[in-house]
Amino acid sequence: MRKVILSALVLSAITFVSCSDDDETIVDQTVTAPATYKFERNGSTTVSYSGQTTRIKMAEELIGALKKDVSTLAQLNGMFAHEEGNNDFSEADLNASSKSVRSKTAASKDFFSSNSTEANAIKVKFDGWIKEQVEEVYPKWGDVAEAGKAGQIQENGGGKIRYVNAKGLELNQAVNKALIGGLMVDQILNNYLSVNVLDEATNVAENDAGTVATDKNYTTMEHKWDEAFGYLYGTDNAENPQLGADSFLSKYVSRVEGDTDFAGIADEIYNAFKLGRAAIVAKNYKVRDEQAKILRDAISKVIAIRAIYYLQQGKDKLTTDKAAAFHDLSEGYGFIESLRFTRDTSSNVAVSHLTATKIEEFTTTLLEGNGFWDVTEIELNDISEEIATAYDVKIEEAAK
Repeated sequence: MRKVILSALVLSAITFVSCSDDDETIVDQTVTAPATYKFERNGSTTVSYSGQTTRIKMAEELIGALKKDVSTLAQLNGMFAHEEGNNDFSEADLNASSKSVRSKTAASKDFFSSNSTEANAIKVKFDGWIKEQVEEVYPKWGDVAEAGKAGQIQENGGGKIRYVNAKGLELNQAVNKALIGGLMVDQILNNYLSVNVLDEATNVAENDAGTVATDKNYTTMEHKWDEAFGYLYGTDNAENPQLGADSFLSKYVSRVEGDTDFAGIADEIYNAFKLGRAAIVAKNYKVRDEQAKILRDAISKVIAIRAIYYLQQGKDKLTTDKAAAFHDLSEGYGFIESLRFTRDTSSNVAVSHLTATKIEEFTTTLLEGNGFWDVTEIELNDISEEIATAYDVKIEEAAK
């Protein structure tokens, strides 16, 4: 069994000692992680990530609505690209919010601030999946799907009915799983954990001085780290996370944790968030950045593991239960799209483990011709192998 908890994270405190040039001055810079993600100033919490909770809830309602053939394109677009005051959601607070899912999709500072062409193309891809669900899948909701024709397909033994496009793809799954990367992972790894965001403008000087943001109880740097935290734990209990609290990253960290080959990855992630936040309070940015690296590595691996898992699950069912296979492959397709937003820490530049071109090659292979109706076990194995190599994962471990 391979454990992924890093031994350094078992310790609750890490001490760094620095010396002056004449070796006469020793500065103790101890960073101690609290037992839970609880941070206070003057007796009041400094932790805040309400915006992340809002977007997770918005995305959750969008995913639910995509599964209902009575949803209109206007309703779904409203949920994705919400405008303040519009009655798009079941919760009044969401309707009153100025936030939206679309605005933060493929919107990280490190990956897309100077890459608006790709950022816009990714947003348009989501728009297209939503539109196709309404215009091509909903009208065929009651028809039996076949190669080249959208409709429904039922799992063996009177199992669940899946609603697919002409290529066998469940578009709601494509949106769901691709949002894990495009929204949650991109914002965590490439935006809020970015030095360009954490240290932006006067953030370091203000954090060093303990200067809080206007009318807030946190420094800007503290808040940026919390916002990263919120995209994973935003609908969970920050001080006692159970995971699986939403349909996005929380759910799949839990799923990977449940695989004995990767047991411990949930603690690795939570501990790194705690220690990194404590390092900001201690003004120790070396420790902070080390924890950001741990988070980038672990969360990226979660996405790769689940991409491989679903490809392999789908492969094993192709000849025996096409509906179940198509469901797995649809999830795998979405996770492959999410690979674009992972972060390769072996590079000194902001890049994902696989290029956008390579990821497009994978999705093209999956959907060429009649898509899942035609895809072969060899093709699924080849894609799995390339992902496994890029992320240093063993297929046989991820596939369970």
